Amino acid sequence: MTEPEETPPSGNGDLRGIVLDTLGHEICDGLIATGATFTTESIQTRFEVSRSVVREALHALEALGLISAKRRVGVRVLPESHWNGFDLQVIRWRLAGRGRIAQLRSLTELRGAIEPAAARLAAVRAPLEGAGDLVGVAGRLWAAGREGDADAFLHLDARFHRLVLEMSGNEMFAQLHPLVEEVMRGRTRYGLMPQHPAPEALQWHIDIATAIQAGEADRAAAAMSAITERSLAEMSSIWGRDTGDGFTART
Repeated sequence: MTEPEETPPSGNGDLRGIVLDTLGHEICDGLIATGATFTTESIQTRFEVSRSVVREALHALEALGLISAKRRVGVRVLPESHWNGFDLQVIRWRLAGRGRIAQLRSLTELRGAIEPAAARLAAVRAPLEGAGDLVGVAGRLWAAGREGDADAFLHLDARFHRLVLEMSGNEMFAQLHPLVEEVMRGRTRYGLMPQHPAPEALQWHIDIATAIQAGEADRAAAAMSAITERSLAEMSSIWGRDTGDGFTART
């Protein structure tokens, strides 16, 4: 296999992190193709690091499902179906590469399936104190959106949706909040968010918060569905043009 050119690492600067981050990015970006094989020695030579550093990095990649390492066979890159798609590092590697649109689509579709159900449960289960906090966050979110303060809006939007997931009372929903946040950060990082959110989207956040506070499950779920459906509609015009993964939106 021809060794791909080394890409600038975004890891924490330690040798293991550099090897892990670079190889992970290259695998997720397709620069090292599925089925490709390489040896521990070739990675040692490429990065000029010790065998123990390489082993640690490869163990981490194997735990994420990106590679399979076998004695006398070498290291083989596994297909995407084997990857741990819920791991934040895998998500970030995909967002940083040519699979960005496919990753954003998958995460956005996941939001559409989970968040309305979480809002419905929150309206039934959330304590009044927590619901009051959500109303306050929604108000600050509305103000940040109207003022075009993108950094504040991203922070508050992530907090708002995290609170809804946590208030659902479902611990598995609650643990999905980092994935939801990655959607928001990814759209902002790659210029896929408007400077000023649509007024109706801001109002839907208010509607969700007040519906949860009032215990109105159907209204909370409907407003959350409106948000996720709008996000899907905004993104579909982008991924409908994308042919990198073989999928296009129906027209």
